[in-house]
This record gives sequence, C-alpha cells and structure tokens, in this order.
Amino acid sequence: MKTLLKINLIFILLCQFVLITDAQNISFPDNTLISHGAIIRGDTTKKDIALVFTADEFGDGAAFITKILKNRKIHGSFFFTGNFYRDPAFKPVIQKLKKDGHYLGSHSDKHLLYCAWEKRDSLLVSQEEFTADLQNAYTEMQKFGIKKEDALFYLPPYEWYNDTISAWTKEMGLQLINFTPGTRSNADYTYPEMGNKYLRSDSIMQSILKFEKVQPNGLNGFILLIHFGTDSRRIDKLYNHLPALIKELKNRGYDFLKINELLQAD
Repeated sequence: MKTLLKINLIFILLCQFVLITDAQNISFPDNTLISHGAIIRGDTTKKDIALVFTADEFGDGAAFITKILKNRKIHGSFFFTGNFYRDPAFKPVIQKLKKDGHYLGSHSDKHLLYCAWEKRDSLLVSQEEFTADLQNAYTEMQKFGIKKEDALFYLPPYEWYNDTISAWTKEMGLQLINFTPGTRSNADYTYPEMGNKYLRSDSIMQSILKFEKVQPNGLNGFILLIHFGTDSRRIDKLYNHLPALIKELKNRGYDFLKINELLQAD
C-alpha cells in the first residue's frame, strides 16, 4: 500500500512538472543561466553577446548609439518603459530603431520598484498592480506596431525582481531576463554627486575587458546592459565608448545578436 502511494505521488509530481514545462512558450539554448526565474545569460559555450539598452526618462544617447550600431552593422535590444514610449520627444528614435530592425521590448510602464533592496523577497507591489502596469506598457508599444508576441522577453525596472515577479511574468506569457552579472556596465547611470557609488566609464570598460580575459567562458552568452541615456550630472557617458568596446570585442571573436537571437534554441 505504501509503495502504491509513493508511485502515485511520483506520478503526480511528474505531471505537474510536465504542465509547468508545457506552459513555457520559449525554448532556450543549452548552458543558459537563470537566477530567480529570470534568464541572466545565454549559451556560455558560444561567443555571442547581446547589447541591451534600457531607458525610462533619459534618451541622450539616442543619436550616437543608433548611428554606431548602424555603422557597425549590429542590432541591439532596447527595453523602454511606457513613460519613454509615450513621450513625444522619443517618438522619432523609437520609429528609427524599429525601422532599423532592432529588438524593442518592455521595461515596465511606470518603472516601479517591485521588491525591497534590502530584503529581496519583500514585495512592494501586488499582482494586480504588476499586471496592470505591464499591460499598460504593452498598450504603449502597440502604438508603434510592436506586438506582444514580438516582445516576449521582459527586462524589469531597476533590474531588480524576485521569484514571485518571475512567476507573475510567466503567467502573462512573457519571460523575465536580466543583465549578466560580473562587469560594472550597469553602473553607467551613476554620477559624481553619488560619492562612492560613482564609477567612471574607463573603470567600467576595464571591468568588462578584464572579465572577458580572466573568466573561462569570457563574455560568452553575455547580456551586456548599457543605459540609453543618463542624468545630465554624468558627463562621462559610457555609450561614447561603444565604438572602442565593439571593435575590441569583435577582435576577440565575438558576434553581437539581438536578445531573441541570443536566447533562442537552435
């Protein structure tokens, strides 16, 4: 009798696993890294990188970034908030990015902080607030002809989330992603008035190239995040270093892919 109960329990668990697996509409490549339910790195055996740009209120890097990517024949992945999508000043650049074939995704609508910095499992939003905010973001994207099925990867505001946020994202038919940790590229939003938090662009560049050199898998499968624009108090903009960074990484054998190309299974 006990043996029969154990068999039934195992069967139930297996069925639940199949249901969870079937609910995932996106197939990922092997050697993909996941943290708290979000994909944070693609295939670590391939020399591919996704350049990911995020924006909420700042877009001062628009002209420079779009020009460099076009000249280098690279497609990037851009995750904007609803605030950014609905701002008339950014309409031309969004249209150009779409025309040039870049990936356009969501970074939430109002750039909400989902969970406490000091206690990650403490939620600051309800599922209803989360869902409404994200739906509003996709409504703004739809105005540019960006359909939900074309933007299934979602990058959370502040790049901060937990397992619950990942689960809620999946319930909406989306897959949460985040930047790959290890370099300091995401610190390019800092400015001198922040004191010890401020990081110069040359230091950020060194962190990227050093990581590539000393780590066994280098930057393979990396999701490298750079902000599309930053506070005017930061004069030293990391995006101005893009030409040198792209050239160096290409010399080291890396290819640049859109996020959906980096994370799609062969």
